Amino acid sequence: MSPATILVLALSMSVDAFAVSVGRGAAVGRPRFAEALRTGMVFGLVEAATPVIGWAAGLAASSYVEAVDHWIAFALLGGVGLHMLASAFTTRDEAAPRGRSLPVLLATAFGTSIDAMAVGVSLAFLDVNIWITAAAIGLTTFIMSSGGMLIGRLVGERLGRVAEVVAGLALVALGATILVEHLSA
Repeated sequence: MSPATILVLALSMSVDAFAVSVGRGAAVGRPRFAEALRTGMVFGLVEAATPVIGWAAGLAASSYVEAVDHWIAFALLGGVGLHMLASAFTTRDEAAPRGRSLPVLLATAFGTSIDAMAVGVSLAFLDVNIWITAAAIGLTTFIMSSGGMLIGRLVGERLGRVAEVVAGLALVALGATILVEHLSA
């Protein structure tokens, strides 16, 4: 696989995480730079690990992973999206941090990286260095997610709960789209 191909793959695998990070940055309000780096780190590590997991599963038994990946993505993304929607419509103490729990962050990161696991399955059948490819995907996702949080910070100051609703709806739609695409294929 050429460096250009790896870069295109890394960028395409990072787009979901970027979009979610923008919404997350808006939902959190004014995330600190450290929060943006934390989000980028979690998304990047998960996004780097899932193609390796998929690759290993592809070597062992690709049909099992491909058979359920869309359901897992739908459940995780839909659940996190519904949680964001509920959070946007409930009254809360404005001093309390919003959307910053590690379990929610991990679930979101895993939900957006299910496609990378499926890509990893397909990479098992190609002549690629999975470690270089996974590192490129992880690094790109780290950069895009951290930047997305900071962009969301600017958007969040102006739109507040509306951005949280949009991000929640986007996650639900993303999960539903993944499910429909796989079921109709």
